[in-house]
Amino acid sequence: MKLNDAVWGALLLALAGALLWHVQGFPTIPGQKVGPSALPGALAVALGICGALLVVSGLRQRTAAAGRWAEWPAWFAHRPQVIAFGVLVAVNLLYVMAVDRLGFVLTGIVYLAAMMLALRVRPLRAVTVAVVMTLLIHYAFYKLLKVPLPWGVLQPLAW
Repeated sequence: MKLNDAVWGALLLALAGALLWHVQGFPTIPGQKVGPSALPGALAVALGICGALLVVSGLRQRTAAAGRWAEWPAWFAHRPQVIAFGVLVAVNLLYVMAVDRLGFVLTGIVYLAAMMLALRVRPLRAVTVAVVMTLLIHYAFYKLLKVPLPWGVLQPLAW
């Protein structure tokens, strides 16, 4: 769904306001004028300016072309793209709900294989690439970057 720029601008303004409200509670550093809230506050102001510009742009487009607040994208009429989008949403939900129980390796393999199959990659190639890429990603995060990834059911095989 494509939203009018004014809608996105209003959402950005709301986010900027929430961010500014939140950073007011950050502690101050005695003896310094610039505290931990300076950078997030500046980013919130910049976000608010961008949001205001989007609101103005969206309102101009809406009045000039009698546009809608929201409309479906053109790809939504094509079944393969809709299926791929559905698979994308489903595997992301699966990942969030199952990664701690199944572990990163199994969840990653299912995630990548499902996405490649949705994009019409041949099954053997999709599974092979999913296994190799998941193991490479796991190695990079677990061994090189020292990021603890969940092992899940593969905990007895952890290396």
